[in-house]
Amino acid sequence: MLGRADAYIGVMIDDLTRTGVTEPYRMFTSRAEFRLSLRADNADRRLTPLAMEFGIVSRSRAERFAEGEAGFLAARAALEAATVTPAEANRLGIAVNQDGRRRSAWQLLAQNTTEPDRLVAMFPELGNIDPNTFARARIEASYDVYLDRQKKDQERLRKDEAREIPADLDYDTIRGLSNELRQKLAARRPGSVADAERIDGMTPAALALVLLAIRRGSIANVA
Repeated sequence: MLGRADAYIGVMIDDLTRTGVTEPYRMFTSRAEFRLSLRADNADRRLTPLAMEFGIVSRSRAERFAEGEAGFLAARAALEAATVTPAEANRLGIAVNQDGRRRSAWQLLAQNTTEPDRLVAMFPELGNIDPNTFARARIEASYDVYLDRQKKDQERLRKDEAREIPADLDYDTIRGLSNELRQKLAARRPGSVADAERIDGMTPAALALVLLAIRRGSIANVA
């Protein structure tokens, strides 16, 4: 079964079966907590392994997929192993902050101004990477920082899911919440963060505001 982290249809199915709807359902990208991972360019990488588990992928396609993945992982390892100082990067026409930190070719590739040819000039061993793999590596490298943040946010959210929401929490005082979510929260009165997460239209950003209000209320009660 496709889950919320696998595809937008997984988000839609989960929304409709767990929370139901009170109005026509529209599949907004904001409904997906993991939307940075649900991109068109990585659909093959996300969904082919699932299709293989269900036995609906031909052997030839499975072999091509495995070969492509092995090639990409090898290319990524080579790009991450090749590092330069800021001064060395600038001498080769790649502008980076002069902060003394070494950067890998993978990190440099995330910059739109960094051409693969320049990286190959610095590191001849990268010349074995084909253009398609370089293009894929650029996209993956560009999202890396944001995906790391998303993963940390997900981990924090999982820790907070069991946190209880006070029955008297005044949602009208939470700045940044949309009027629609204020009304839904006030009407449903979720007992926990996990319950609030399941409300139709709830976003990670809105949930973070609710968590902040809970924490502030706890501090005020202690004081």
